[in-house]
Amino acid sequence: MTTLSLISGNCGRRNGGEDHGSELLHRFSGKDLFASDLLRISFRRGDGIWSKDLEGHRIRNRNKFRVTAKIKKGKQYDYPWPHDIDPNISSGHLSYLSHFKPLTEKPKQVTLPFEKPLVDLEKKITEIRRMADETGLDFSDQIAALENKYQQALKDLYKHLTPIQRLSIARHPNRPTVLDHILNITEKWVELHGDRAGYDDPAIVTGIGSMDEKSYMFIGHQKGRNTKENIARNFAMPTPHGYRKALRMMKYADHHGFPIITFVDTPGAFADLKSEELGQGEAIAHNLRTMFGLKVPVVTVVTGEGGSGGALAIACSNKLFMLENSAFYVASPEACAAILWKSSQAAPKAAEKLRITAQEHYRLKIADGVIPEPLGGAHVDPAWTSQQIKITITQAIKELENMNTEELLQHRRLKFRSIGGFQEGIPVEPKRKRNMKPSEVNMPKAADIELEIENLKKKILEAKGPSDPITTQAIEKLKKDVDKEMTNAFISMGLQEKLESVKLELSKASKDTSSQPLNRNLKEKVDKIMQEFNHNLSQPGAYLGLKQKLEKLNLVSMLIEKEERKQKLKAEINQKVPAELKEKMELLKNAEEKISKGEPVDKELMEEVETVKKELVEVLKSANLEVVGVTKKNVVTAPPELKEKIEKVNTEIYEEIERVINEAGISGRIEELKAGIAKGSSSEDIEKAEAKIKEEILATLDVETLKEKVKSLTVELDLPEETVAEGEISAENGKFQ
Repeated sequence: MTTLSLISGNCGRRNGGEDHGSELLHRFSGKDLFASDLLRISFRRGDGIWSKDLEGHRIRNRNKFRVTAKIKKGKQYDYPWPHDIDPNISSGHLSYLSHFKPLTEKPKQVTLPFEKPLVDLEKKITEIRRMADETGLDFSDQIAALENKYQQALKDLYKHLTPIQRLSIARHPNRPTVLDHILNITEKWVELHGDRAGYDDPAIVTGIGSMDEKSYMFIGHQKGRNTKENIARNFAMPTPHGYRKALRMMKYADHHGFPIITFVDTPGAFADLKSEELGQGEAIAHNLRTMFGLKVPVVTVVTGEGGSGGALAIACSNKLFMLENSAFYVASPEACAAILWKSSQAAPKAAEKLRITAQEHYRLKIADGVIPEPLGGAHVDPAWTSQQIKITITQAIKELENMNTEELLQHRRLKFRSIGGFQEGIPVEPKRKRNMKPSEVNMPKAADIELEIENLKKKILEAKGPSDPITTQAIEKLKKDVDKEMTNAFISMGLQEKLESVKLELSKASKDTSSQPLNRNLKEKVDKIMQEFNHNLSQPGAYLGLKQKLEKLNLVSMLIEKEERKQKLKAEINQKVPAELKEKMELLKNAEEKISKGEPVDKELMEEVETVKKELVEVLKSANLEVVGVTKKNVVTAPPELKEKIEKVNTEIYEEIERVINEAGISGRIEELKAGIAKGSSSEDIEKAEAKIKEEILATLDVETLKEKVKSLTVELDLPEETVAEGEISAENGKFQ
């Protein structure tokens, strides 16, 4: 408590000049008097009677008085440095200026899902060692062998991590933050704040630090080490103020000639309404543009996860390095899976397709190097990881300092231009097709799928004897595609685990009761899964490719079933037809051929033909078949003159195709395709090569002229347009079928 004196002129005195302030002090000497007590005291007119606390004590002379009171001490401002600094300290003064202090409590150990088996194994080894110590027996050799196996299993696990597992390590709660690395690698460090517009975003930290007696500007995304810090740092998701603060420090470093070191560890820029209103996109774009004009070396290290433009806003550097278990992506695997597969549970597949790992970025020449981490991740030994970062940074800066300003700027520009496949000094081929968005002209449409269905239907209906191997192959491919897409659909709908459990139960049930019907509960589970699957599939606009392929497969199955019934019926009829009638049917066939050719037929043959027809009708009726009527088969035949014209047109078509192949230089690729077919290359590669060759031939071929010639032949042959459309005469394949 602190004593406070309130004085107003001279103390009140009587006629004799005695000071009665002592009476007031004596009255309150046994208790604390606060300002609130004084304010609550009310005066009665001018007689000076204190109604509450004085209780009868009077001060007749109201001229002046003295009050002594005690008040509570206010909370002192929490400065980052203590009051008792050692006056003899020789270094480390700047550490007092930082609010980033060591944690008072040790972080809780967090076990990732894929690490649980090894953690359980480690606990068992520890338990065995404890039991051996208690019994007093020597099991050191066996325990050492187990520990060696454990270490080998640990190495194998971390050598073969999947992309989603590496991402989970990059997001580990105990992973060292940017300030941890900066404080580990610098001898001196002072943090700089503010964007000079009234804001200081804690999600981005900036400051000047020294390594090996050389000053650097450090900029990085700062995550929290616990929930409280994460909320304060906004989970390392910067607002526009953070990017403008980073921009200010970059210009400051460029002016003073400090090399810039940036650390990336963010899920992305903060995407709330306020940030968008304040110009989030403009702030990121301004940073991108400015970084390509900085005249000092810029080195970036991705320490955790780097999400989209929020990471790239401080990563347009001369050298980009990534920690072994870090990730860099344009969209998080969860977001990508939700867009493509309508479920975030497909994130592992999305992570693999996105190629987000450090190893993939190094292979694609986006990253300039991969910085090793200790076994288990950077959080296992943060100090060792920081030293590896320091070694990498100093080597990169030495290499970049040998360049002059123009070479440095050119080096930075070419690094990013080469990512897109551009090579300086080599002209871009204007007609070369790039692997970009597929042209909408070549995209499969509903009409193309229907045409494919009709062609497949025609092949099935026209199949005679053994099934066509091409048709069988196409159906098998369609079944595989449908099976694959249905598996993906089950995964995206979140039904994969349920399906696997039902499959397991079905396999057990089939082993236990092979002859008994399906268990009712199991049947209900299967029906429930299928109802949910069909409900999700029926949503408008969802799984369009799968729906089309399922319709196509159902139609093909129906046609195959129809053809099988037809063949079965044909076999039954052939069994019931006697041998004598079969001979007469040959006679009927010969008579029809003569009639079609216009040759004369005698009356007796015609009567015999009619008799055979009647006998055949009776046989069909005996097979429980109703004969609706008898029709004549129209066979289109071309006169000899037209046949010559057809051959001539075919020759012209083949010559035109040969000319196009020679002019376009496709003959070499056709030979390669033939060799690939002979070697047994994959069907997908063969189909792609065939489609590419066909596209180039059709692009150069004068199809309209050939179509006119074929059309004139069609008119002379007097064929309907439907027949031509079905492919009996085709200008695109150059054949008359």
